[in-house]
Amino acid sequence: MSHILDRPVWNALRTAHTTLAEGNERAWRYPPSIVPFAAPADDSTESLEALANLPAADEVMALVEANPFPLPEGLTIVSEGRLVQMIAERPYERISDSRIEPLTEADAAEMLALATLTKPGPFTLRAQSLGTFWGVKIDGRLVAMAGQRMRQPGFAELSGLCTHPDFQGRGLGTLLFRFAAGEISARDETVYLHAYAANTPAISLYRAMGFRLRSEMSLRVVMRRQPI
Repeated sequence: MSHILDRPVWNALRTAHTTLAEGNERAWRYPPSIVPFAAPADDSTESLEALANLPAADEVMALVEANPFPLPEGLTIVSEGRLVQMIAERPYERISDSRIEPLTEADAAEMLALATLTKPGPFTLRAQSLGTFWGVKIDGRLVAMAGQRMRQPGFAELSGLCTHPDFQGRGLGTLLFRFAAGEISARDETVYLHAYAANTPAISLYRAMGFRLRSEMSLRVVMRRQPI
């Protein structure tokens, strides 16, 4: 029996993020200005055709599935890789720290600059449309952040965790990780996250912080081919 997190994009867009969904009942995607994730309803011909029709020519989409479906005609793979999906083994306690503050639209440009530098995953100026982000500022400069991305009933993805290289080694990443996880747990939602399968240091760290491997996941970044 499949788990709701086997198809995180589809199950987020048909539940918690339905107001963000573009497409129809055969295939949904997030607005590309927010995040490039998309998913078909299933692997039927109708759903795969609907998926192929979502992007404009030369526009990319990211497909994240535990069991990847056949790629429909009209889409070509730009890049692909393996992820691991990890899930918290227990709820996290809610913590407080005077250094942590909620981030707002006024911080969007600085958030994007930090994410571009540290590459925690797909990130845009409108990332806050998916959920709350928190950060630590030093001398008015954003140096670390963490937030939430996809949500499904009973689950929320911790994402966007990053620290500026000049401020690493001070425990800010761990602090924000625990804070964001605590805020998610306070809503009676289970925390989960994704990491590249080859990123063994990060996976080891998440294990040490109370996460277990739930599933391996396929990541495919695809593009709609221009008609000849």
